[in-house]
Amino acid sequence: MLLLISPDGVEEALDCARAAEHLDIVDVKKPDEGSLGANFPWVIRAVRDAVPADKPVSATVGDVPYKPGTVAQAALGAAVSGATYIKVGLYGCTTPEQAVEVMRAVVRAVKDHRPEALVVASGYADAHRIGCVNPLALPDIAHRSGADAAMLDTAVKDGTRLFDHVPPDVCAEFVRLTHAYGLRAALAGSVKARDLGELTRMGTDIVGVRGAVCEGGDRDAGRIVPALVAQFRAEMDRHARVHETVAAAG
Repeated sequence: MLLLISPDGVEEALDCARAAEHLDIVDVKKPDEGSLGANFPWVIRAVRDAVPADKPVSATVGDVPYKPGTVAQAALGAAVSGATYIKVGLYGCTTPEQAVEVMRAVVRAVKDHRPEALVVASGYADAHRIGCVNPLALPDIAHRSGADAAMLDTAVKDGTRLFDHVPPDVCAEFVRLTHAYGLRAALAGSVKARDLGELTRMGTDIVGVRGAVCEGGDRDAGRIVPALVAQFRAEMDRHARVHETVAAAG
């Protein structure tokens, strides 16, 4: 399982660089603009320059509306700015067909410029609160649009968590459906260390965190602490070893 950490700017990206051995992906977002709020192109470039070259950078393009042209252009901007993973929050898409239309435009815009870039169709575990597409529709949306991964996060950051809205058994089904299409499954949404056992058992490919590695567990007011990144990674590795032992015994 890969660990994705989301700094809110260049200063926190430098904190991530100091913890580079413990993380896999540095994710650029702007939390004050939403769950998957988009940061500025120059911030993406600066973060790309700040972290080790062997650590891929991901960038969100926002909690986007149903406007395929607008979103495709934003996604291309993220790719041009140096992001390897391009995450699209399908906030304003109320049907799978709308989501596929947006994601197909994004995939074409990104892959025409940078074929090796990875496009992530992101939905929301609390979709029922905002009226967007059902979480379990995301794997098929990602597949039909040619994306590389499907992701779930939470739209409303009010202290509720991924598993509060999509229980572990449903998350496991999300992962299973995503893998059935040969795609990567990513999960985020106020994930804590205590969730890692479930996430490991269900075969999650990427886990995304911010608050769990910030001072006081506060994604907004707290700053990323390299020591907390190291602790979180150690817990990930511990669960991976336990899972491997159980699987071998079975």
